[in-house]
Amino acid sequence: MHQMAATFETGAATHTGKVRSLNEDRFLARPQAGLWAVADGMGGHEGGEIASAALMTVLETIGAPASAPDLLARLEDRVLRANRQLREMSRPRGGVLGTTLAALLVFDRDQACVWSGDSRIYRVRDGSIAQLTRDHSEAQEMVDLGLLTADEARVWPRRNVITRAIGVSDEPELEIHQGRVAPGDIFVLCSDGLTAHVADEEILAHVAGAPPQVACDDLIALTLERGASDNVTVVAVRCMPGPRAGG
Repeated sequence: MHQMAATFETGAATHTGKVRSLNEDRFLARPQAGLWAVADGMGGHEGGEIASAALMTVLETIGAPASAPDLLARLEDRVLRANRQLREMSRPRGGVLGTTLAALLVFDRDQACVWSGDSRIYRVRDGSIAQLTRDHSEAQEMVDLGLLTADEARVWPRRNVITRAIGVSDEPELEIHQGRVAPGDIFVLCSDGLTAHVADEEILAHVAGAPPQVACDDLIALTLERGASDNVTVVAVRCMPGPRAGG
């Protein structure tokens, strides 16, 4: 029996929100390469928009991989390239051009989450939601130290201060979480504009009961209803892995 490729149903939506004048978020959905990503730019004066767009443009060059390690190596190569580019672009501007990254990689039944910053990846499986990434932020560090509760962190004045991003240092710091995909898994990638207003259980309720595009549109609408203080981006991916060769 020949190997059947995994099939994916993807939804994606982004919105400037109700406070910002520019959308500095970008997303990428390339099921044929097994790659989905969200980037939230930082830097003001349109800098964030430039940074997130530059990162996504480089990631778009990833072709169809030969294996899961190959896909991860390609992503890491592109992130290094984008980081170098952002460092060079920031010099004449005299400021930092930085962007978060949350990328989901799927090859066959292997998945990897690769991230820098506070954009998140969740997995919905068997009716429950799990956050697979851990925010690289001052707020998360305070929670880890027991100085803030998760609820307090959501309204802490320095909650938007991130401790890692692509473009801010000579070498990008990425964190990687690897696992296996089960049939029916739904992955949700989002910028912090969503999680500032919408609880994990609400994300679960929306993505578990609707097609990915409907879920993304509804989550954006819910964020807007609640004031959308930041740009907001959501990508939802439902995975149906194909059977392995010979089985």
